[in-house]
Amino acid sequence: MGRAAGWLARIWCRTLRVEVADESGMNLRGRVGEPVVIALWHSQVFCLPPVWSRWRGTSGLVALASASKDGAVVEGALSVFGIPVVRGSSSRRGATALVALRRCMTRGFWPCITPDGPRGPRHRLQPGLVKLAQATGAAIVHAHLECPTAWRLPTWDRLVVPVPFSRVRLVLGGALRVPRVLDDAAFEAERRRIEQILLSQTEDV
Repeated sequence: MGRAAGWLARIWCRTLRVEVADESGMNLRGRVGEPVVIALWHSQVFCLPPVWSRWRGTSGLVALASASKDGAVVEGALSVFGIPVVRGSSSRRGATALVALRRCMTRGFWPCITPDGPRGPRHRLQPGLVKLAQATGAAIVHAHLECPTAWRLPTWDRLVVPVPFSRVRLVLGGALRVPRVLDDAAFEAERRRIEQILLSQTEDV
């Protein structure tokens, strides 16, 4: 099922007319000399990986997927694009997954995380993204699609599916950095700050 979904997304998104706005200031299409974490809302998991692969290729990306059956479907879909997957979430194997992602980053991989996944609440940033950026010193870059003509499916995340042959714009937000030392109150304030920035860059709020 996962591989079938991946091939469907790949073929579907080949019809799209794609524009790119890299506002990160890090030249993400070229070489980046520091660690980066790519954040995308769960609503964009259908179309953003194939659009990204058309723009930059997927070599060097690693994704985080849940340890559930849904995560296995995601892993199968991403295998179509050659993206390896680390399994874990805030509710299951979260600490182990963060350790595995840190090891991937030491080998030059960029983690790709849906901070409101795997089951929401929608557009609620879970702490894992902030913890990973804090522990590694990585810059967070929000990757999102602006889709003037798209369907929003009746799923918990309102999955975005662009209409075939429509125009989409891949936008990469400015790099966000997290202090390495934070107490609990400061960590929560930082989580809220990043959540609000990501929301301000999101069409489907």
